[in-house]
Amino acid sequence: MVVFALSQQHRTGVQELIVTPDQGTTLNISSQVKELVCEVCTGTGSSRQCSTSVLLQDNAPVSVEFECSRPQDVFSVEIIRDIECTTELCNGHIIQTESDSLPLLDFKRKFTWNLKASASASKAFQIDFTKMGVTQINPSMSCPDRHTYTLQAVQATGTVAVGKYCKTGPISSVQILEQGSFSLEVPAGQELQNGQFDVSVGEEIKSLAKIKLTLPQGTSSSELLSPNYPDSFPDDDVMEWYFQVPPKQIVFVELLNITQPHCLKKETAVEYHYKGREASVRSLTDIQPAQNQGDFSLTLRNCEMDRRQAGSPGLSLSIKVSASSANSPVLCSVDLRKHMDLSLHIQKLRPASDCEMKINSMTKERISVPSDSVTQLSFQDCLPEDLQITTMTRIGCSELKDCPKSPVPLSVPLLPSCLPAPLSSVTWVLRSPQHGTVELTSPIAPLKQSLPGQPCNDSIIELAEFDGNTIGQFCPQGAIQKVQVHNNVSVTVSKAGGEALMASLKPVLTASFKEEISERYIFTVSPMKDTPVFLATPGWPVGMKSYSTVSWIVSIPSKMEAHLMFANLSQPKCSNRHTNIRVQRIGCLEEEYSRREDEEAESEIRVSESFFLNMSNCMPEEGDFSVITKITLQKSQNLLLTIILSVVAALLVIFIIVLVVVCVVIRKKKKKLNHQVSIYNPNGTTFLPGHNLFPKSRQDNESHEYATIEDTLVYTHLLKKGSEMGIYREFDTHQPFTGNTDSQKPVASRDGGTINAEVGVYQSFRSSQQGPPLPNRPPSHGHPMMDNEIYQTEDTSQKNPSPKLGPRLDPEGGN
Repeated sequence: MVVFALSQQHRTGVQELIVTPDQGTTLNISSQVKELVCEVCTGTGSSRQCSTSVLLQDNAPVSVEFECSRPQDVFSVEIIRDIECTTELCNGHIIQTESDSLPLLDFKRKFTWNLKASASASKAFQIDFTKMGVTQINPSMSCPDRHTYTLQAVQATGTVAVGKYCKTGPISSVQILEQGSFSLEVPAGQELQNGQFDVSVGEEIKSLAKIKLTLPQGTSSSELLSPNYPDSFPDDDVMEWYFQVPPKQIVFVELLNITQPHCLKKETAVEYHYKGREASVRSLTDIQPAQNQGDFSLTLRNCEMDRRQAGSPGLSLSIKVSASSANSPVLCSVDLRKHMDLSLHIQKLRPASDCEMKINSMTKERISVPSDSVTQLSFQDCLPEDLQITTMTRIGCSELKDCPKSPVPLSVPLLPSCLPAPLSSVTWVLRSPQHGTVELTSPIAPLKQSLPGQPCNDSIIELAEFDGNTIGQFCPQGAIQKVQVHNNVSVTVSKAGGEALMASLKPVLTASFKEEISERYIFTVSPMKDTPVFLATPGWPVGMKSYSTVSWIVSIPSKMEAHLMFANLSQPKCSNRHTNIRVQRIGCLEEEYSRREDEEAESEIRVSESFFLNMSNCMPEEGDFSVITKITLQKSQNLLLTIILSVVAALLVIFIIVLVVVCVVIRKKKKKLNHQVSIYNPNGTTFLPGHNLFPKSRQDNESHEYATIEDTLVYTHLLKKGSEMGIYREFDTHQPFTGNTDSQKPVASRDGGTINAEVGVYQSFRSSQQGPPLPNRPPSHGHPMMDNEIYQTEDTSQKNPSPKLGPRLDPEGGN
């Protein structure tokens, strides 16, 4: 890459250069010596500008004049280029090249690459030095080839000098969080050596920077300096170095030239992380690890420093890392006095390997370090894959009264870091009294069985009886709250996939010794909604032991019911007794379900409350008894039925209310539309529909008034009854009425006898004839046909009383 081209013209006391910056490159020419007065000028005529510095960015030739004869003694040149990275790639690399124009050699030059990673993803950018490597040097030193590299990190609080480096060394790559710069300084008269460092997207790191070192084979020594050395490391910050150590190499770490600050919060510390081992945290004044093998990382942590007083010391130190061939044995002192009843066991896995183990200067293929002892071990040419390291702890009591009163935590122990391999597994042997029970609980989370439907992906907890029969494999994040075993039991913890165990203060399980239980095994289970629970018989896939029993106490939340499915059911042929699967609700004497091996088992059953699930084995003649029970929770059907009935009842009540309202509205409308209707009532009393008042008297009502009356329809039945009583004749043939009308009263028979008339023949009344008597009535007031009652006949003259006809008879149809 040609950064710029220069041409030189000499005048007295003036030097002129023609500069052409490359595309995307910024050229900064600035004065470094304030005592010497010399300006750099650009432009001509009225646009001419002179200053102690000039910044050129355009990709076009620019005439630059220095108003002194030796500008190279005053000015330095910095060539700046920007490289940006996304979450996937970067838009350039660090490429060292310049034109071969001779005038450039007269100036001190600095090539700077400003690098920026994607801040949104908290990523770092990475510079790869794999081809030649670099070595860190003291800031006051310079590199033999006069090419000095400087790495800086840009933070919100300012710029931090990560380090100063020279070509060739163990440092293979550097990662800087978010933003930083990498620069190369070349003195005046030194030609630039061509080269390239690849830039890529780094990891998501939590430290200021992460430097990776690849130690060479054989003996080597490297010195690393804290950022800003010899000044203070930034306040409350973190720096990380990662070391790749060749096989059969041992490493020694020393901290030198330590300056410690006064801390307000936290403490300064150094952390060591080895593959497959627990982190080792040490203070700066502690003895650091020695004779370690394998890759590791070293992390330096600063505290929140007290810088209120001027001159308060900060944190600075140098780290010396020495490596050598492991031809000499690595000594390791193992002190087990801090661990109660714990023994250490080391086994050589590959007999053909060059690994040599010794205990007390005796070569062994298998080493056992007894509890409560201090033992000296040595390892030569031993790789982590050559060895298997395990521990065993024995806990027990002969009488229940002598057992620990509080639960015993079962935690992974912390072993010496000088051991060449990580811890593979940890075993606890729990011995209960003769009439006692071992109870196991998980303080972190309930357990689940490792089965085809629910495998374990992290830690595996294997439970076995003292005779070696497996109870099952378990891991956290399940539904089993408690396990009770009526026998001595061993608990072994390992990592899935053969990975190393990490020491932890949190116990894997807690163990208690309780009173004797009736079953051989009891599991307490609390299923959760929408999460199926798989429960296998002890020993699965191998069958249960002969005559053994197991119970699961299953707690069901309110308003829920359990669906049980018996999968992978294997029944034996029994020679004595029977196998049995029973389901019984807690608190009930009746069994919900019971099946023997000679009975057909149901595929699914439902239980609406908490229940016991009991299984017992017979003495098998052939075959095994094993089963996996799947339990899922669903809403109770009884609850669903109650909800449905409640909804129906509510709808029914609403329907009745609506019906009543409709009836009331209709009734009110009818009342408004009611009108009086004339009704003939033989008793003279008229009621109108819709009125609930007392009836009026005859003098007050209008029941005797009619507009028109059809004689034959109104009076025929009265005439018929009168005829039956001997008062009137019956007439079958209609004849026109010619008798008296209105107020005229017909003349009654003087002797009061009955008028003889031919029955069935209607005869018109004439003035000379006597018609049937008409009742007394008030004056008609001009209204025709006002009467609607028939009275007995009376004399036409008030002086002549009518003959006595006996008591008055009510007409037919009266009230």
